[in-house]
Amino acid sequence: MATTPATPATPATPTTPTTLTLKSGTSWNDAWQRCLAVAPEAFRDDRVLNLWNGSWQADGRVLPATSPVDGRPIAGPPRLDGPTAHHAVRAALDQHRAWRHVPLDERRARVAATLDALTQHRELLALLLVWEIGKPWRLAQADVDRAIDGVRWYVDGIEPMVEGRVPLDGPVSNIASWNYPMSVLVHAMLVQALAGNAVIAKTPTDGGVSCLTLAGALAAREGIPVTLVSGSGGELSEALVRAPEIGCVSFVGGRDTGAAVATAVADLGKRHVLEQEGLNTWGIWNHTDWDALTAVVPKLFDYGKQRCTAYPRFVVQRELFDEFLAAYLPAVRTLRVGHPLAVEHPDDPYPRLDFGPVINAAKAKELTDQVTEAIDRGAVPLHRGRSAEARFLPGQDTGAYVQPVTLLNPPPSSPLHHAEPFGPVDTIVLVDTEAELLAAMNASNGALVATLSTDDRATYERLAPQIRAFKVGHGAPRSRGDREELFGGFGASWRGAFVGGELLVKAVTQGPAGERLPGNFPEYHLMPSVA
Repeated sequence: MATTPATPATPATPTTPTTLTLKSGTSWNDAWQRCLAVAPEAFRDDRVLNLWNGSWQADGRVLPATSPVDGRPIAGPPRLDGPTAHHAVRAALDQHRAWRHVPLDERRARVAATLDALTQHRELLALLLVWEIGKPWRLAQADVDRAIDGVRWYVDGIEPMVEGRVPLDGPVSNIASWNYPMSVLVHAMLVQALAGNAVIAKTPTDGGVSCLTLAGALAAREGIPVTLVSGSGGELSEALVRAPEIGCVSFVGGRDTGAAVATAVADLGKRHVLEQEGLNTWGIWNHTDWDALTAVVPKLFDYGKQRCTAYPRFVVQRELFDEFLAAYLPAVRTLRVGHPLAVEHPDDPYPRLDFGPVINAAKAKELTDQVTEAIDRGAVPLHRGRSAEARFLPGQDTGAYVQPVTLLNPPPSSPLHHAEPFGPVDTIVLVDTEAELLAAMNASNGALVATLSTDDRATYERLAPQIRAFKVGHGAPRSRGDREELFGGFGASWRGAFVGGELLVKAVTQGPAGERLPGNFPEYHLMPSVA
């Protein structure tokens, strides 16, 4: 009997990757032209200006800069020299002496008007953050919104916070890292001004100069006494930290630079708020709610963990390690990485990404080298994202992108063992006893936040006070916080006055004689009550 030949299977049609394009109206040139139109006093065709002595100054040596998004040239910081910075500080003192006598109602009206202007230009500010520091659109908008909404909370409730208090004797000098120009730096500046102080800000060297310049222009138009200068930290520190005119130094950044600032302000007896990095850890002990962990892991990678409250270290009970991996790995494999403005069609919505690039190609290389070295010395790679799955434009520069990595047991010789990587790298340490758990969670001599996942509330209540972090969550992440939520750090992660809520106002005003502000000072450590 003849048989009918089998019909050959139809070959699978190969999947052709979709060619992405830039979302319409979002190019760097589009953003720059909008800046020129909105604030012509602060922008020139080829540069941004510094703001001091109440006017925009075309001074400073402009350094070349590139966007971490695709390596294209963008506006660089106009770096001042030390003597010019001293002139700017002296001019800010004159502004301060006038502003501190402006009635509170008028200060509040001017700050409120600034918030209205920031709201009007919210999308442009967010687009600048995308290009300058690589934030995905969702997170860039959130940074702008947190600044606006956070300061409005102070505008609405400032009276009892300043009752019985007066502004400082000199302006507040702000030196902050690049990762949150709006929700940390602009937020702090406007609250400081609301409390009666002139404010000085050094634009971060690594990114954010155009966003801050636009925000500074909108504030200056409303009469807020803002000084905005660019320059090298080493060259400007004599003016921005040590100058006798400065009433308070507010610093956000790494421990090495922070230690130098801390030494200077301690020697001078100057009011200070110094937020420094720490290795924030997430402990797993006698835990079974793995669905909750799976749900939170992608959120912990927001902005590639380039946050002071990121959690780059998991400390896991050894006998739970298999269950931990079963919950963790599926979640980390869902992370979406790529160009923050790359879409399939020009009019598509912004892509929803967990993170884009790190701050620059040099940081990407540093992280990649640290991971390679840790593996060479014995760390076990548990997960490595693939660049082929990222969303990029055809032919774009991807030098600042790092795919997510998870390592087990980084060796003690590796920086990944004891320091915050400030990038999308997770490390896992296994422990067998509660004592080992606490030692591993306290590896960096102080942190800003920590979390302990354990089923037993009594165990959490017993162990949490022994974790050296300002905020400790029970199975949930903690953040810097907004509005009334307080913020600070333990150990080497914080020096000076704590902030958040009314403490931010207290940190930049003078109260009764002999007042001891909550904070971490050389002569005392005073904790407020923390929810």
